[in-house]
Amino acid sequence: MRFGLLALVWGLSFLFVKISGVAYAPLQVSSGRVALGAATLLAVLVVRRQPLPGAGLLWLHLAVAGLLLNAVPFTLFAYSEERISSALAGICNATTPLFTLLVAVSALPGERPHRNQVAGMALGFAGVLVVFGIWNGADVGDPAGAGMALGAALSMGVGWVYVRRFLTGRGHSALSLAAAQLTAGAVELALVTPFLTSAPTTFPAAQTLALLILGALGTGAAFLMQYGLVRDVGVTVASMVTYLVPVISTLAGVVVLHEELNWHQPIGAVVILAGAALSQRTERTAATSASVPRPAPVATEAPEERCTR
Repeated sequence: MRFGLLALVWGLSFLFVKISGVAYAPLQVSSGRVALGAATLLAVLVVRRQPLPGAGLLWLHLAVAGLLLNAVPFTLFAYSEERISSALAGICNATTPLFTLLVAVSALPGERPHRNQVAGMALGFAGVLVVFGIWNGADVGDPAGAGMALGAALSMGVGWVYVRRFLTGRGHSALSLAAAQLTAGAVELALVTPFLTSAPTTFPAAQTLALLILGALGTGAAFLMQYGLVRDVGVTVASMVTYLVPVISTLAGVVVLHEELNWHQPIGAVVILAGAALSQRTERTAATSASVPRPAPVATEAPEERCTR
């Protein structure tokens, strides 16, 4: 249930980035969505009477997570969608599980690569070459835009491994950690945005509404759900929610924005997802073997809190 809902919210996020980008600069889109997401989760914290994490080293880790999972990738996606379609940006986002696995196998002791995992990563990245139409000299309209979208996926892959390594299992709820991380990311973006772009002078209704939805649902609610998945099933499995994201982003882009894709881009997306699926299948198999145990889920909330999700 959470996988499907999260995939829907994140898949539609690329559509809302494209729409809001018509009226707002990329940094305004990214800083706006993170600030709105943080405000949403902080409001939920107040309602539930939960505190933010205390001061100390934990906030340094939260600042790094906010940079890797919010400030950098959201800004890169916003810039990329000035150059490429929202559908293609969503397809590039499908590489997140592959980047996550690539980083996880070197950073997390419990997630070491097996033969099929390596094959899955190779197949997935071959799919990237198909998406790019490498035989035609990167036939994606704007290689720089697609490259920025891939860079965003890489940043998120590194970020979720960082969350698993340094933030889960510290006795704080998923809500508290997600709210704190988004707050840190909002502060980081607020420090740089005024120096790199001018303040908007108009606030068109459609684009502003898209930004509000992007922040409250596509950022605030989405990161709360993703934190819970990382806690419950592990970073590699949780990142597999991106299987459905390119399907939803492509449908939304084609149906709502009438975007067009080159014939090889959806084929490449299928290859990417096949590689990610192979990696997930191996991860599950490895979880049942004695040689490589699966990382145990970390309970960070009281049982009654988990029941409310």
